[in-house]
Amino acid sequence: MAKHGLNPQEASGKTSTWQRLKKNVFFAFFLDLLSIVAVALVLSLLVKTFLVRSFFIPSDSMNNTLVQQDRIIVNELVPNIVPLNRGDVVVFRDPGDWLGPITTKPANPVAGAVDWFLSAFGFTAPDSEQHLVKRVIGVAGDHIVCTAVSAKLQINGHTITEPYLAPASDPCGMIFDVTVPKGKFWVMGDNRNNSADSRYHQDLPSKGFVDSQYVVGRAFVLSWPFSHFKWLDDYPNVFKDLSKP
Repeated sequence: MAKHGLNPQEASGKTSTWQRLKKNVFFAFFLDLLSIVAVALVLSLLVKTFLVRSFFIPSDSMNNTLVQQDRIIVNELVPNIVPLNRGDVVVFRDPGDWLGPITTKPANPVAGAVDWFLSAFGFTAPDSEQHLVKRVIGVAGDHIVCTAVSAKLQINGHTITEPYLAPASDPCGMIFDVTVPKGKFWVMGDNRNNSADSRYHQDLPSKGFVDSQYVVGRAFVLSWPFSHFKWLDDYPNVFKDLSKP
């Protein structure tokens, strides 16, 4: 008898059991399925981390372009590799007290694990309420002026007409005059009368601007519900010829 480990008969018995299991068609199918799921999970996590991810729309601030609970797909290469432009729909983290305190409810550990697993494949987006979705109106150097509540926006001396606004929305909503600093963006919701955007945070340290470090990416497609499916337009004709002063 061997002093350490299994004796030859025991080792042979365990090897034979493993070989028999591998030859079992159901067990082999289970191993293949497990491998496929593991590979898909790793690939999904890599894609979500570096390329694209999904979000739910948490509010009505982007009506009628996006409505609450719509799902969007976001290109995470923006703005670090691909530039963010006027007219793009952008997803960003709170730049500082825009959302106020966020209360987190104690989660069931099992439900939390399931939600994490589904979010890895893009089926859920549990952190959507910790992000904001707006349209980029001004980029670095832009001079944006609103002379009256119901007036149209003026960018670099050009008055623009915005076809994406929700019906009955006031284009300006308030009087303001700002110039966008380097590395920052001025954002506004399409539902101007119901959007706590850059206009309403000018008294904060951010001055209402969104620093590029908070940008998660550009939303380029509305993916769900399928009846709402569409590519998200950045309306280049609205923002053409807006040379910086």
